[in-house]
Amino acid sequence: MNQQEIIQLISQFMQEEHSGEKEFNELALQLFSYQYQNNLPYRTFCMQKGKTPRMVKTWKEIPSVPINAFKEAALSCIDPDTAEAIFMTSGTTKGIRGKHYHPSLHVYDQSMVLNFKQRFMKHTDKIRMGVLFPTEKAMPNSSLAHYLALAAKEFGTENSHYLINENGIDMNHLLKELHHAEETGEPYALIGASYSFVHMLDELASMGKTFTLPKGSKILDTGGFKNQSKELELDEFYRLLSATLGVSRSDCINMYGVTELSTQFYDDGNESVPSIKTGPHWIRTRVINPLTGEEVPKGERGVLVHCDLGNFNSVTTILTEDAGIETENGFILLGRVQGTEAKGCSIAVEEFLKATKEISE
Repeated sequence: MNQQEIIQLISQFMQEEHSGEKEFNELALQLFSYQYQNNLPYRTFCMQKGKTPRMVKTWKEIPSVPINAFKEAALSCIDPDTAEAIFMTSGTTKGIRGKHYHPSLHVYDQSMVLNFKQRFMKHTDKIRMGVLFPTEKAMPNSSLAHYLALAAKEFGTENSHYLINENGIDMNHLLKELHHAEETGEPYALIGASYSFVHMLDELASMGKTFTLPKGSKILDTGGFKNQSKELELDEFYRLLSATLGVSRSDCINMYGVTELSTQFYDDGNESVPSIKTGPHWIRTRVINPLTGEEVPKGERGVLVHCDLGNFNSVTTILTEDAGIETENGFILLGRVQGTEAKGCSIAVEEFLKATKEISE
């Protein structure tokens, strides 16, 4: 099966309203076979683990690649130099940036648009937006910059604007937008990085400003604080957002995504925290013990493993460094792993490096 056929299959699968275990499993195994054949670093890793397309029978058995492997190897089924887009991580660890190669953004964009429409826009077609993040031009290798640009393009009215400039948040522009929403009754959406919202809240507090945005207004934050602002407890963060902007906490949505995936997770608001995250039918999550690779019982803490069928060119299945708890209909995100969990993730990276080095020599 060639790349174009793979893209067509995934696109059709995403457009379906839902899928069962059987349908998800079949496509996941087709993708595993394609990636095993065309992604050399991944194939060597799978061979070392004794996992081949002939042996793997379910999506849960597909070898998961530790997320830090994206910093160590070009995980791509095509020549990386021919990629249409390369999304790069922030490089907070030792300055090395992980790279995710996209031969085409068709699948990534379709995944984002379908999911965003259902989980954030809901019954609204277009809404005036303010973006609290730099543009794609300013950050061409940022998956979040592309995600937010796509949100504004597909779902923002023509009066939507970026509210970040070279000096940070353009507070004059932001105040005009918030006053306009209050005066006209036109619903307004603020979308951007969590740490930008913290800076915004600080600025508005120093000015003694609060607003009551119209019904239908909503907020989307993502990414956490990442040492770029003071850290707030989640409950306090959403309390301040709601109190300062007059938006119900149920309309304060958090998106969880990582550069190494092509699909995002959302909650249904943050009336209570931590909230439950869920994804669309083309991504599934397991919670494992990273030392054993075994799934932990539902309700117990472990490390998140995502199988994302949108990741057709790299690897579908990724071992994150995020801790979580499986619930009946999703998972609770607990933050970065620590202690024995972190040790288990480090061992997984060492196994990947050892496997790819030994077989390539």
